[in-house]
Amino acid sequence: MTRKALLGVLAGEALATPPIWLMRQAGRYLAEYKAVRTQAGSFLDLCYAPDLAVEVSLQPIRRFGFDAAILFSDILVIPHALGMQLEYREGEGPVLSTVRSREDIAALRPEGLEDRLAPVYDAVRGLAAALPKTCTLIGFAGAPWTVAAYMVEGKGGTDHANLIRWAWRDPQTFGELMGLLVDVTARHLIAQARAGAEVVQLFDSWAGAAPEGLFHRLCIEPVAEIVRRVRAAVPGLPIIGFPRGGGAQLRRFATETGVSAIGIDQGTPLAWVRRQVPAQTALQGNLDPILLAEGGPPLDEEVDRILGTMRGAPHVFNLGHGIRQDTPPDHVAQLVQRVRTRAR
Repeated sequence: MTRKALLGVLAGEALATPPIWLMRQAGRYLAEYKAVRTQAGSFLDLCYAPDLAVEVSLQPIRRFGFDAAILFSDILVIPHALGMQLEYREGEGPVLSTVRSREDIAALRPEGLEDRLAPVYDAVRGLAAALPKTCTLIGFAGAPWTVAAYMVEGKGGTDHANLIRWAWRDPQTFGELMGLLVDVTARHLIAQARAGAEVVQLFDSWAGAAPEGLFHRLCIEPVAEIVRRVRAAVPGLPIIGFPRGGGAQLRRFATETGVSAIGIDQGTPLAWVRRQVPAQTALQGNLDPILLAEGGPPLDEEVDRILGTMRGAPHVFNLGHGIRQDTPPDHVAQLVQRVRTRAR
């Protein structure tokens, strides 16, 4: 068995007790995170302060003993490093300047991106040195389609009309934006891996917004190219893809991108995906984050159901999306205990 459980599963092993970590496991549901966040001054300041980013990444490891730590950062450090204005507003989330033309694309600054993101890589190095020997370090980035969604719309939570219209109307120019994002995203992941990340994840949080006629071109092909470039630079690096809302497209995503694992959202049946994808492709997910916030006997029952569904297959226990701010930490402890006691 591989010494680190997550690396074993991503290599295709089916473990009796699956490794567990949670998306957004370092965050506002923890009192200790809130204290550091106040100390940092702003969310972006926290992302760019290596010592503080390491501290908040370690907090859930100390509390819950997860099998993996994910770097504390954000997918929008890429557009910020490209020169876009970015602000996180209370109650509203990220607000950006917009990119909606070839002229806007030309104004972006991909040269020197690694220098501007050096504090992120310093955080990776610090976290790699501080983690327990059995805990895997995960780096990450946003997939090009999702990052483009924020760049074009200027915020999240929209119907993505400007994004989708541009992709249909002018595929050549929109393809230039996607090509730029493929390049800088691959470079960002390679830099994280060279700094000490043992696994990387690509978050395509808005994959479900891509129409069927665009999904392959904008959610599969860019990820496949990123995987190719990253693996050329860092051979064998495990890569998790999370095309949230991908549904019936997950089979093609799994077989054509080359990822080691795919994250499954809470609305997609694990048993169905397990039948669709190659047996060696690990599945990650898909506990409902709202149920984790609710806790109690229904949480235990759903954990048991997921474990039963994935028994005998490579599985990473996780949520179907990020942990909610209103989640009691005791419920996270309940989850971890249930996974580790019932899976045996």
